[in-house]
Amino acid sequence: MWDIAWYIPVLIFIARIGDVSIGTVRTVFVISGYRKIAVILGFFEVLIWVVAVGGVMKYLPNPFAVVAYAGGYATGILIGMMVEDKIAIGLRMIRVINPDRSVDVAAILRGHGFRVTRIEGSGQNGPVEISFLVVARKRLNEVRATISGLAPGAFMTIERVDRADGAVPVNSTGTPESRFNRGFMERLLPLRK
Repeated sequence: MWDIAWYIPVLIFIARIGDVSIGTVRTVFVISGYRKIAVILGFFEVLIWVVAVGGVMKYLPNPFAVVAYAGGYATGILIGMMVEDKIAIGLRMIRVINPDRSVDVAAILRGHGFRVTRIEGSGQNGPVEISFLVVARKRLNEVRATISGLAPGAFMTIERVDRADGAVPVNSTGTPESRFNRGFMERLLPLRK
């Protein structure tokens, strides 16, 4: 039961981190429509998974192997989320409801280079400004900070956008502008569908 080389649980742990991290990122690529990239990542994810499962099954009676498998899974989720947060692909639609009539949120956001659609609405306490904008996910925190600084009483909702044609600044290849898209995504654009 305890007759196992010290490095076997370490290898199981590392393999599990690898396959779960890749799986997390693959899921984001699937949701974002990058099918070919997702297929490639899926291949490597399962390849690593088979090695990890094979190791844990061979050493199943050993608690260190089982703990390494579970620990690698949990750590892989965390690392996958961190990687996904760094690449931050995709678009977000922000809806801002601003009850402060002295602040024109749409005009200020346009001044910052964002494309904004503004409509007038009616809230519980009177007229409100409703602004809609679609941004690359990399710029989401920048926009949120700008809105919070301009109109602290504004209400914001943020939703994932599957596709936006002409609603966000795009580069020469037609991909949404972001640090991620400028490099990596331009090389992978042919793999999208």
